[in-house]
Amino acid sequence: MKPTDKLDIEKIAKADSEWQETLSPKQYEVLRCHGTEMRGSSPLNKEHRAGTFVCAGCGQALFASETKFDSGTGWPSFHSAMDGAVETTVDRSHSMTRTEAHCKRCGGHLGHVFDDGPAPTGQRYCMNGVAMKFEENK
Repeated sequence: MKPTDKLDIEKIAKADSEWQETLSPKQYEVLRCHGTEMRGSSPLNKEHRAGTFVCAGCGQALFASETKFDSGTGWPSFHSAMDGAVETTVDRSHSMTRTEAHCKRCGGHLGHVFDDGPAPTGQRYCMNGVAMKFEENK
């Protein structure tokens, strides 16, 4: 999938009880309660195959594998999201101001975006691996 393939995304909504039924407790904590997984805990840190990282909550394609890089932070990091797949909001929690990234389709919390990434964007989408799944290109 190319970054421009998903511009018009139909939003989905579920009751909290439905999210709890379909997500693991850790996925629920991160995606629905704005939690953060432990640094270095995600197997997606070591994922280097060609493919797409998708939302664990709804399956929305979020990041192409060619945008992934090793940021040294302990969380999967990307220099850009697929067009229209990720929305951002201002997060003022924990006595700081950050840019929160969430899935445009289901609103699930993915992580944060920082302006210290590599070219071509200079951005670092620092994502919780538990909030995503990897789909290998076939």
